[in-house]
Amino acid sequence: MSPRPTEEELRQLFTKPYGAPAPRDQQWRQAYSPSVHFQDPTQEHQGIDAYIEAQDGLLKRCDDVVLEPHAVAITGDTAFVEWTMGLKIKGIEFIYPGTTRLHFDAEGRIDDHRDYFDFVGPTFGPVPLIGGFVRWLYSRFVS
Repeated sequence: MSPRPTEEELRQLFTKPYGAPAPRDQQWRQAYSPSVHFQDPTQEHQGIDAYIEAQDGLLKRCDDVVLEPHAVAITGDTAFVEWTMGLKIKGIEFIYPGTTRLHFDAEGRIDDHRDYFDFVGPTFGPVPLIGGFVRWLYSRFVS
């Protein structure tokens, strides 16, 4: 990557069609700082090895994963990527729309990666019985 990734480079990093291989360790290590901090609604990790392990863990738990970028905005040393992630698990597809905030260090590598998405609704909404309860609970907060 260049000193600070371009919009196109970020789109490539956040693109994984179903059936395509995920980035390899070398690609992660090129894009991410050795001390990267990663957080999403389900986990928090420090360091590139822990980040790679988290990505590998997701891929091992799923039959397949898709990641499609939408809007990308870069300002100074910060970028936001809007995306849709799909996870196929035991024949069921779960769709998660979300956004990632990235911070770049002086070398242009990602040193902070924070994902924002609703984990509960898309995960439990489709499940019989539980889904109805989740939708009811959500309605209590937005009505």
